[in-house]
Amino acid sequence: MITIAPVLETPNLILRGHSAADYDRLAAMWADPLVVKHIGARASTAQEAWFRLLRYMGHWPALGYGYWAVCERESGLYIGDVGLADHKRGLHPEFDATPEAGWVITPPMAGRGFATEATHAILDWYEASYGRARTVCMIESVHTGSIRVANKLGYERFAEITMPAGPVSLFQRL
Repeated sequence: MITIAPVLETPNLILRGHSAADYDRLAAMWADPLVVKHIGARASTAQEAWFRLLRYMGHWPALGYGYWAVCERESGLYIGDVGLADHKRGLHPEFDATPEAGWVITPPMAGRGFATEATHAILDWYEASYGRARTVCMIESVHTGSIRVANKLGYERFAEITMPAGPVSLFQRL
């Protein structure tokens, strides 16, 4: 089983495992109201950001997959997070216990295709490492930008649920 995030390179990005050195940028990103607007609508506290970072790093030895830090190739700047996780959400029988894809890019870097590029790379890695398998993702139904990313990656909506922040679409990629 893979226990650390491999480095993945794309034309515009370098995806690498998170480290404690990422905390300040990760905490700032997850405290930004624009970042969380469609992800629960509540900015993360410093402690929540720290726990998120630890969760990202801990997925790898526990499950053999997890999240990567997304860095712009040109500048080396940390610009977001992308990966697969098992959040044990208890949302829907066809959603739970399936690797859940997620992506977030800092607002100044959003809209450049980085989320699609990064997520495509990690899905290719997952399939090369573990074979073609179903993955899922959840997106607030009003978040059209993220829904476009999901569709470009081959995800299709299979259910709608209601979360505290509003309606959420569940997607799958077979």
